[in-house]
Amino acid sequence: MVAMTHLETPPVFITGMSGGGLTSAAKVLEDKGYYVAHNIPPKAIVDLLKLCSLEETKVKKVAAVTDVRSRMFHGSLLETIDEVTQLGMKPTVLFLDARDDVLIRRFDSVRRTHPLQGDETLKAGIQRERQVVAEVRERADIIIDTTNLSIHDLRRAIEAAFGDMSKDTQHVTVESFGFKHGSPRDADLVVDVRFLPNPYWVPELRGYRGTDEPVSDYVLAHPAAENFIEHFLEMFETMLAGYRHEGKNFITVGVGCTGGHHRSVAVSEEIARRLRQREDLDVNTLHRDIARD
Repeated sequence: MVAMTHLETPPVFITGMSGGGLTSAAKVLEDKGYYVAHNIPPKAIVDLLKLCSLEETKVKKVAAVTDVRSRMFHGSLLETIDEVTQLGMKPTVLFLDARDDVLIRRFDSVRRTHPLQGDETLKAGIQRERQVVAEVRERADIIIDTTNLSIHDLRRAIEAAFGDMSKDTQHVTVESFGFKHGSPRDADLVVDVRFLPNPYWVPELRGYRGTDEPVSDYVLAHPAAENFIEHFLEMFETMLAGYRHEGKNFITVGVGCTGGHHRSVAVSEEIARRLRQREDLDVNTLHRDIARD
């Protein structure tokens, strides 16, 4: 049995729905110094990682992209996850997803057929794929819903998720968003800060964002904001201990307001600032809708 101790970080398995952004995610990790193997059958991933574990191999960080097309080969991704874990390094599974209507639009825009479509409709192929990948999605460490994300937004989301990849660190992404654009489907926990006064209705603050000091000061100066943040962090402390016990090391907290410009951004930044005081956490912020109208 080969122990994969030569790698600096756990191997990353990139998977998810066809059209969900797997190729874009791979490019981000390549830019972060990962050796990325594309469209590799699950069984071949084990051989790749064994090669990477050799002292003479200079690869320090490795990721493998595998999608539903790998069904043509023997073995499953779930089996590979278990096998790699037994070899001494639990992989980080990144799952990319999106709403069906968005996936359909993406396939139509490039005039591609879905790999499971056959003689049926594109929608039928997507629904069939959802059934095939359901168990993998359940086992995923990180789920990113790319429905409302641009290429640049996706890059920021992945960079936030893969901050400090230390094995003993829990990774927390605090993501602001606007409810009018829909809640993030990949969040583990969603809180609503629309109870706070809205800077949008203050003319001199409307053009600023929650990352700007005038808006941040306005939002956080309200007594209800401080009361909420203190109680939230107290609750989240208990949740973090539970998540760690359950082996969940990637947590996304969604903080929502109306448009995702002011209140949610300011509160997200303050929550992240306080969480960063803990040495056992890698904390990043992501402001999904800060630039949207």
